Amino acid sequence: MENTKQIVFIPGPGMGHLVAAIEIGKLLISRANWLSIVFFVIDLPIETRVHTYTNQSQLINKRLLFLHLSSPKTQTNHLSNRKTLLVETFNNSKELVRNAIIQNFMTTSLVGVVVDMFSDKMIQVATELGLPSYVFFTSSAAFLGLMFYAQILKDEHNQDISDFNNSDTLLPVSTYIHPLPAKVLPNAMLDKIGRLHLTLSTARMLRKVKGIIIKTFVEFELHSMNTLDNDDGVSVLYPIGPMINLNHEPDESINSWLDEQQDSSVLFLCFGSYGSFDEEQLKEIAVALDHSGCRFLWSLRQPQGKGEIGASDDVAHPEQVLPDGFFTRSMNRGKVIGWAPQAAVLSHRSIGGFITHCGWNSILESLWFGVPIATWPMYAEQQVNAFEMVVDLEIVVDIKMEYRSESPVLVTAEEIECAIRRLMFDSKEEKNGIRKKMEELKEKSRKTLFEGGSSYCFLESLITEFND
Repeated sequence: MENTKQIVFIPGPGMGHLVAAIEIGKLLISRANWLSIVFFVIDLPIETRVHTYTNQSQLINKRLLFLHLSSPKTQTNHLSNRKTLLVETFNNSKELVRNAIIQNFMTTSLVGVVVDMFSDKMIQVATELGLPSYVFFTSSAAFLGLMFYAQILKDEHNQDISDFNNSDTLLPVSTYIHPLPAKVLPNAMLDKIGRLHLTLSTARMLRKVKGIIIKTFVEFELHSMNTLDNDDGVSVLYPIGPMINLNHEPDESINSWLDEQQDSSVLFLCFGSYGSFDEEQLKEIAVALDHSGCRFLWSLRQPQGKGEIGASDDVAHPEQVLPDGFFTRSMNRGKVIGWAPQAAVLSHRSIGGFITHCGWNSILESLWFGVPIATWPMYAEQQVNAFEMVVDLEIVVDIKMEYRSESPVLVTAEEIECAIRRLMFDSKEEKNGIRKKMEELKEKSRKTLFEGGSSYCFLESLITEFND
């Protein structure tokens, strides 16, 4: 198209970041026929599905384009965890991205660069080239406020938020309705000599960009959005969520089993691509499922070995790690699986509850399909996500809000069973509480995308910004 303008979008490395970026790309080009988006995809050896996914996505629309960049070599000889690898890869990709922009786009109508939320180095590239920069923030508005809180604490009061590690301190973070317990702070913020610096540098960068595109919607995080809007030091905000990928193909085996179950009768247990438990904890979950009598679909993943990175594998022989007789006792009411197409499962009429690691995308998918949640956070910012859902918004059942996969404590079968019964069987919760609230949020999450809804209007403002 002769008058087409372009945006360069640089998602964080990994499938989760890429999928979210492509969803916003689809939204933008659906409303702006003069716009095309070029995704810079930094390939990683631990993510083998990326090329397949981008090839499929490019078939959807010719205005979604992909430029694959080979990941630079890291300085570390043996990276011990995935987070270290991702951060170091991005930091080392700055010159790679700069050269790709100069060689391919500086003579075209490039109207901006959109980067991942932890890509402060990429913002530097855009600034140095004189290009407008925007950040795609894939977590909650409340967590954005927490990042700013940690940054102000350091820059204006010379105190590290990591000083509150292992304390009972309640923090007055304005984007949360209630004081935030230090016990649920993300591990990255507690890592004073390691990852905390990335949080602080990112928060400083977020104050300097032209706009922040947030994967949330006003009707869901009203308090957090109002708080940020009233902060003069925060860039222009564009909450245009929920942005759910609805193109997942259902698994035939899973779907046929779900088809045989009654409406809202099945509990779905899924902890993300990187979520797994040791054998002792798996047995406690199995005992809880046994005793609850609940129908269930359980996505079981293999714990990573020491030094391993990448997504967890499926458990090859689940009968070897679960209690004796578990499969016999549960064969008529449960199914243990490996990886699951989460959105496709949550959309099924038979799913009545979801035990989740509280990744932000998983929370938004649950809202979209109106599935009640029980929280079991594991890593990243999932503990504060759980706090917001449990304490501030009161829309979920809590299992262990302060649980961390990096330093796990055993969650007993009794605790898990209690949460399952509240989620699946409690008539009071059914009529007056969680299910009712989730149904209301399901409706709001859809209405916000229609003309007149807040996300629809913010997307229109963002498109106007790109076109000016």
